[in-house]
Amino acid sequence: MDSVSTATAPAVAPLLDDFSLEMTGKDVPGLEAARDLIPAGTRINITFLGTEDLDTRLAAARTVRRLGCTPVPHISARRLRSRPELEELLAALRSDGTGDNVLVIGGDPVRPHGPYDDSLALIRSGLLQSYGVRHVGIGGYPEGHPAIAGPALWSAIEDKTTALAGQGLSGDVITQFGFDADPVLAWVEAVRKRGIDAPVRVGVPGPAGIKRLMTYATRFGVGTSTSIAKKYGFSLTNLMGTAGPDRFIRALAEGYDVHRHGILKLHFYTFGGIGATSRWVTEFRAGGGG
Repeated sequence: MDSVSTATAPAVAPLLDDFSLEMTGKDVPGLEAARDLIPAGTRINITFLGTEDLDTRLAAARTVRRLGCTPVPHISARRLRSRPELEELLAALRSDGTGDNVLVIGGDPVRPHGPYDDSLALIRSGLLQSYGVRHVGIGGYPEGHPAIAGPALWSAIEDKTTALAGQGLSGDVITQFGFDADPVLAWVEAVRKRGIDAPVRVGVPGPAGIKRLMTYATRFGVGTSTSIAKKYGFSLTNLMGTAGPDRFIRALAEGYDVHRHGILKLHFYTFGGIGATSRWVTEFRAGGGG
């Protein structure tokens, strides 16, 4: 792991304060094993995979809560087959005490399985608020989206933040992960110029094999050019190696100006390695990163 200079550490610390993590339902054993590495109250997002059922998602949320962290279940609009299915999910989360915070996304299906075309439709349904949701996360795409044009992305984030405010719901923006801090910071500044002041959680890939990271990057349309790989610290000649986000976080911290960028935090995509990511963050902070 690269060391962090004393000059950089103060700038890194605010980003690592109140970081969040992402997991799937099958990551529960890894979460249990990593419990001592994760600060109490940490927000842990629970993905809405098409291969996992309601019981699996609810069990994961309950485990997060039991371990003293804050569950943030995802709700995938286009995967929902009906309004009753959405209400069943929200009612179960409320009953378990795990539904205060959610993240709404469109989801992978090209065509919706039911009445909800996108995450804005979920917000406008009014059901989130009526079932006790108080805080809603929405997605952000600093490097664009492979299937959605830029102007549509800007309209979407503006419409969603307006709709949340209109319902009295607080929110934040969680970005897709990337490897280059420059487009992230430029995008956040553009968000602020549009009058959106919600906290932004910048997506960061947890430590993982380079080949795996690049596979995910290709899937989500994230740039992985040679120059970006060099900035991030990839060795493109050694795809069997591993990479951590040290350089990305330092570059983000060096360019971060609270007056231009507002509140920024880090959101770690763990790729099934919630224990490895939690250990990496702990060691990074102990080594001067935060």
